[in-house]
Amino acid sequence: MELEWRREQLPTWSEDKKRIIGARPEIFPTLAAADEGAVMPGDWWRVERGDQIVGYGWMDVTWGDAEVLLAVDPSHRGQGIGSFILERLAGEAHRQGLRYLYNVIPEQHPAPEGLQRWLEERGFGLSGDGLLKRQS
Repeated sequence: MELEWRREQLPTWSEDKKRIIGARPEIFPTLAAADEGAVMPGDWWRVERGDQIVGYGWMDVTWGDAEVLLAVDPSHRGQGIGSFILERLAGEAHRQGLRYLYNVIPEQHPAPEGLQRWLEERGFGLSGDGLLKRQS
């Protein structure tokens, strides 16, 4: 089944976000503590496969660069959804004229080396300020 990329016009904290993102409160403590229906900062997109939400992409613009977050439903990992999200976020950033995508791997992430390697395989490089960046 094909993946669909849908922008959320008024992103709010939902059961689906809690299931996919909030399942790891040690990584995203602020998000995990959000109340149901709370308006979320930044730009959000969801990935749907059929009638199921299988992932989210988030982008926040700072000084002409885009900080990005990707989250894939744990039961759907290893199916290319993370790469799908990353490429869609890069396209969104490019359309907005943003120079770089960057990602900050939280210290609490359970597999920071694996995530860093995954991002590097997709064109990100470690910058002098400790961020993983790539041109959009």
